[in-house]
Amino acid sequence: MIIVLKPDCTEEQRNDFAAELEDTYGVSVNTWVGAQSTVLGLIGDTACIDIDNIAANDIVETVKRVQEPYKKANRKFHPDDTIVTLPNGLQIGGKQLSLIAGPCSVESEEQITEVAQRVQKAGAQFLRGGAFKPRTSPYAFQGLKAQGLDLLNIAKKKTGLPIVTELMSVRQIDLFLDAGVDVIQVGARNMQNFDLLRELGHIKTPILLKRGLSATIEELLMSAEYIMAGGNENVILCERGIRTYEPFTRNTLDISAVPILKRISHLPVIVDPSHAGGISWLVEPLAMAALAAGADGLIIEVHNNPKKALSDGAQSLTPDQFDHLAARLKQAAPLFGKTL
Repeated sequence: MIIVLKPDCTEEQRNDFAAELEDTYGVSVNTWVGAQSTVLGLIGDTACIDIDNIAANDIVETVKRVQEPYKKANRKFHPDDTIVTLPNGLQIGGKQLSLIAGPCSVESEEQITEVAQRVQKAGAQFLRGGAFKPRTSPYAFQGLKAQGLDLLNIAKKKTGLPIVTELMSVRQIDLFLDAGVDVIQVGARNMQNFDLLRELGHIKTPILLKRGLSATIEELLMSAEYIMAGGNENVILCERGIRTYEPFTRNTLDISAVPILKRISHLPVIVDPSHAGGISWLVEPLAMAALAAGADGLIIEVHNNPKKALSDGAQSLTPDQFDHLAARLKQAAPLFGKTL
């Protein structure tokens, strides 16, 4: 249930009313103060609450029941867009188009630093790179693990680019926090690892949550809800393609998910065109489509020598190809209300 308060409501009235609701009905009340209105979101069993009694309060403008099971991620509870801000001031969401770029896997200091310098020069604001790699085959390259985090930090020191990298297990959380990872990525295979999501709700590091291979939009938002319910509201949603019957591409990019998520949720939405298509020449057109659909950012795989990449070389751009894509995005972004 959401309660929209009248514009002339004072802070004292709002706090007293929220406390009364919690005491009377045993619900928790989330307060959102926006530019145009103040919204109280009631979370818990609201079936016994009489809407007419609530609406009769002098400070209440409207009362609505919310049918969707996700509350904190719901735009009805939080009408304005959420902008995730890092300690260094960089933001994901709003008018800025965020570019996250780097190799699928960290392979060596030379590789990660060279790629980091090239993507930064092209306009990327974040460095991606896998230290721990979830692979379909147990015999495939699994990443450099803790050493990979160290190499990412070397590249960060040389370029200043914040690190975005994937965490696979609850056991790795302290390691990632100690390494100073700026944005923790939850991969598609872990989207419904609810024990992991609960633990990530207890930290403040931004979480980039990828949609599962066969997950619905509601299931993605419910996974975000697990993190937000724990207290961490710095969640970024990522559409990375879903599994369909089409074998030509690695996955099928659900471009319609972008405007849908932007409409029903206030969280930032980014797109991964690399994993969606699985083919390097598809990355640019899919990235441009994501921009047109309203995405807040892109996460793109870039490797200095894709033919020799230890993972996902076929979908990785060369630095020169990324230069071309970044230039096109910078030119087109203002047409869709973004800057790069």
